[in-house]
Amino acid sequence: MSNRIRQLQEFVDGIAASVAIIGREETGELVVSACNEHFFEMTGGRRGGTGTRNFPIALDTLIPSYARLDLRKKLQECFSTGVAQELEQAYDLREGTLWWRLSLKPFRHVAGGDSTVLEILITGLDITSKMLLTHELEVSTSRFRSVVNAAYDAIITIDQTHNITLFNRAAQNLFGYDSSEMLGKPLVSLLPEAYRANHSAHIHQFARSPVHSRQMDERNRIYGQHRDGSLLPVEIAISKINVDGLLEFTAVIRDISDRVRLMDLLQKEAGTDALTGLPNRREFLDVVENVLRTDDALSVVMLDIDFFKKVNDTHGHDAGDEVLRVLAKVGTAASRNMDVFARWGGEEFVVAMPGTDLERARTRAEMLRATIEKQEFSHSWSTGKAIPFTVSIGVATRAQDEHDVDAILKRADQALYKAKEGGRNRVETEQVHRALEPSGAG
Repeated sequence: MSNRIRQLQEFVDGIAASVAIIGREETGELVVSACNEHFFEMTGGRRGGTGTRNFPIALDTLIPSYARLDLRKKLQECFSTGVAQELEQAYDLREGTLWWRLSLKPFRHVAGGDSTVLEILITGLDITSKMLLTHELEVSTSRFRSVVNAAYDAIITIDQTHNITLFNRAAQNLFGYDSSEMLGKPLVSLLPEAYRANHSAHIHQFARSPVHSRQMDERNRIYGQHRDGSLLPVEIAISKINVDGLLEFTAVIRDISDRVRLMDLLQKEAGTDALTGLPNRREFLDVVENVLRTDDALSVVMLDIDFFKKVNDTHGHDAGDEVLRVLAKVGTAASRNMDVFARWGGEEFVVAMPGTDLERARTRAEMLRATIEKQEFSHSWSTGKAIPFTVSIGVATRAQDEHDVDAILKRADQALYKAKEGGRNRVETEQVHRALEPSGAG
């Protein structure tokens, strides 16, 4: 070993990192002029005997075949250009796979004004821990993305400026936009116009709150807006997280269109008579009680099909049901939008007429009675011919400052009783003063 090579060897042995000095023979072969023990450990090579080895050593004898091509390419580039290079390489050893970052720095020799690269210093730093951490992060990120994109619910993340940074596949399906269209866009673009003005204030309020997650407005319905402009009933759970001093918000959004349709259907059925499709007693009372909270005029009409049992006995119960449906259709057609024509029960029906005094209510009731008596309506009877029927009607109106719905209904029922007692197929009214007389009056 020459004195110069010995000096180089002593130099590299004193460095804690993996170090080697690479030269180039006249034949162009790359050789290791000197290296420390860390370099042997990095490549998987071993010193011979007492730990000495004759230098230079052919580079290919130390570098595994799978790593030679990339390293030789970088070394040749460094020799030809004189520019420092870097690369990362993995070495599979019996102890496991180790990752190294190699820095290649050329040493120039100046002679006669020419600068020539004679040798290259390779410094290797063990980056195995970093690469393992990076791999774990990539696996974790890949797993997160897989879960997010496979999620049934839409997941949207926004940054501190309320712009979208994550838009999963379910969100694309729900709102009709591709993620590439929505990333970087403001979240309010997914809200109906009526909800946009106050949205930022709600987000700021949540940002200041000590609560880290919450269900959005559990009592009221929340709506998103589809690309086609249609409204989407949704429920939302929102959470926040601090990322490098900046807040991010993530919303999990569930489409509840089916649930809302079912709830609306159940609510409608709860207030609807199954046979006639009219509002039922509960719905009627809700409307009347709402009117009674105001000072508006109100008349209530109660009507009953005359001799309905005879209709059933003569034509059958199916025909009787048809008569009920016909009366519902005729009564609805004769009502105003503000009126409520409802089935009270059995063959009895009631009508709430807001803003109508007693005289006008009587006139309208008389018109309905006459229409039914004369069969002045079109209907294809299942029996093949019309089933004649008539109705008796009682009318009552609200007294000034009266708020008792039962009192008004009682007067309407008394008027209906008068109509029946008077021969049926007629309209009778009941004045307020009669309904308010003391029960023990003589």
